[in-house]
Amino acid sequence: MEPLVEVPVAPGASFTLPPKLEGLRRMAYNLWWSWHPRARVMFSRIDAGSYARHRNPVPVLAGPVAWSQLLENPAFMAEYTTILREFDQYMANGADHWFAREHGSRLDGPIAYFCAEYGFHESLGIYSGGLGVLAGDHMKTASDMALPLVGVGLLYRKGYFRQTIDADGHQEHAYPDYDPALLPIRRALSPLGEPLTVSVELPGRDLQVAVWVVQVGRVPVLLLDTDVPDNDDSDRPITHILYVRGREMRLHQELVLGVGGVRALRALGLAPAVWHLNEGHSAFLLAERAREMVAEGAAVDDALAAVRRNSVFTIHTPVSAGNERFDADLVRRVAGPLLDGDGRPGTGGVPLSTVLELGLGVERDGSQFDMTAFSLRLTNGANAVSRLHGHTANSTWQGIAPHEILGLTNGVHTPTWLGQPIRDVLERHTDARFDAMDDARAGDRFWERIGQVSDEDLWEAHQRQKLELSIFARGRLRNQFARHGEAPAALEELEEVLDPSALTIGFARRFATYKRASLLFSDLDRLARLVWDQERPVQIIFAGKAHPADRPGQGVIQNIFSRSRSPQLRGRVFIMEDYDIRIARFLVQGVDVWLNNPRRPLEASGTSGMKAAANGVLNMSVLDGWWDEGWTGDNGWAIGGRETNPDEGAQDWADAQDLYRILEQELIPTYYDRDENGIPTRFVQLMRNSISSTIWRFSTTRMLHEYVEWLYLPAAGAGPAAADQRPD
Repeated sequence: MEPLVEVPVAPGASFTLPPKLEGLRRMAYNLWWSWHPRARVMFSRIDAGSYARHRNPVPVLAGPVAWSQLLENPAFMAEYTTILREFDQYMANGADHWFAREHGSRLDGPIAYFCAEYGFHESLGIYSGGLGVLAGDHMKTASDMALPLVGVGLLYRKGYFRQTIDADGHQEHAYPDYDPALLPIRRALSPLGEPLTVSVELPGRDLQVAVWVVQVGRVPVLLLDTDVPDNDDSDRPITHILYVRGREMRLHQELVLGVGGVRALRALGLAPAVWHLNEGHSAFLLAERAREMVAEGAAVDDALAAVRRNSVFTIHTPVSAGNERFDADLVRRVAGPLLDGDGRPGTGGVPLSTVLELGLGVERDGSQFDMTAFSLRLTNGANAVSRLHGHTANSTWQGIAPHEILGLTNGVHTPTWLGQPIRDVLERHTDARFDAMDDARAGDRFWERIGQVSDEDLWEAHQRQKLELSIFARGRLRNQFARHGEAPAALEELEEVLDPSALTIGFARRFATYKRASLLFSDLDRLARLVWDQERPVQIIFAGKAHPADRPGQGVIQNIFSRSRSPQLRGRVFIMEDYDIRIARFLVQGVDVWLNNPRRPLEASGTSGMKAAANGVLNMSVLDGWWDEGWTGDNGWAIGGRETNPDEGAQDWADAQDLYRILEQELIPTYYDRDENGIPTRFVQLMRNSISSTIWRFSTTRMLHEYVEWLYLPAAGAGPAAADQRPD
């Protein structure tokens, strides 16, 4: 099968491999390995130390390797041969997948997916949190489903900040320098075989933008980079830092993403059938496409209508700060040379007055350009990221959106987030095929067979994942407290904390104040009695970052840290620093309960709880975002109800009381009620229910089925799918 979307690339880092192992190069430069554990183990066997440092195979292969020993190792060579065959079969095969079978002839070009961040793997630090991880899972699933798609983003040379927490609980920020030569990315090549660069006009100069490619299975993702010698020193940092604080620099980034992304696709000869904006950061792609059409002779209104026809938009948050806005005067000054024109066909411009009018927000404030409003007005369809968020979004954007905002609930890429012990149990007892989940819709509903898994096997698999979390977290905490100057005796004590036999609760996400991370500390004496109960102990792990500009969020971190070091809670409550994809994997796979208590309805979706649920971890959450539709009454716990009190203090108090009630009367007794074999049978049944009710319904495979039929195909002019084809 020909590649679904092919982007020519340069060879990558210069290293020599033995001819018999040349296939390692193909695999190293394809993030397929990031969701195939055997491939990662194979690369770590080449040089365990190098792999542990870099977490990706490119520097492993580029370093000094004893190749002769590997060539003479039959076990390694057999494993390499098997994995390479699986990889090549994966890349060559796609015609038998759901999209090709059902809709393959209905698109005359790829879907172009634009996003400001992508969370593929911890080694490629171009993500901050949920939006990026969702985008990464979207790319992986599109690859698994053989969906013709190309992603567009930015290559952040300094990424998002790395977090440390000092001895007083203050969040500190450090920005690494990523060396592209050590990353699993390569330069895109022009049709002439030269490294591809596109140009974006800015006031007084033309900005040069290099184009890189990260290959995610069958899906190429273009990463745009301004740190090139042809640019002025003041322009090279434009794409250095994700979510940079400066508003003018942020506007430059989003012009590069939207305008530069369109031009990169054009330069590669790609003609998308659908343009998908994941959040409003890439909204300038809509203006650039209209500008192109006006330059080719179209009237402005006709160009805008054409852009609208095949564009779709996903909105991710009801929180005001999450919807990008810029001062209109700043847009006039920075984007003017790029977009402005007199509106006459053939002049190559779209009047800035038209652009700014389309960007008027709900307040109709002409001093602001609202990227979300602009995107809603210029797209064929839009979606929120849960059913509840759909209701909120339609209410918020009433009068702005020319169409209903659909509630298409997020999902997660199951093979990335499922722990190996749980995966092994499900494959052995239910014949689950996680690399072919798109076929599950055709009738192979393996999650309905989870009753075939014995209590003993499911509990043993969970305990193994919990032990892995304990060992990992102890090491991270030891390094953290050693940096604080803790005494050797205190560091030695950490070897005994996080007992795998104790009930373990996890809370990990961005520390925005509306997520109420401190709710659990509303009654410290009551909490202390719970965690220090000799017969039924409880331990709690927190992790997460606050944006460098979010002082209140950083205050939440400091508060939790100080509580965790207090005499009442020390040794039972911990906060792990530098939350990333790797820490997330350990947490969602290894805790017993996943806690989430935002103020309803401010959590648009949330995906960490979905990852936990697929692993049999029980959610204890406010009925917000995905949990409002995911809770069945027998797969976890709901904090509070669906009514909200406009008095935030009263709502916080009521939710805290219900949280304590659930812990004391339901969760803790259920966990510690054991049979003669030491297994909490009622708790394990809830684990079964958690997996069976979520592993398909909240997967990105189900999500992409809905995107295809309810957004992509209508935008491509292929017509809406029949209502009875909508997935359950």
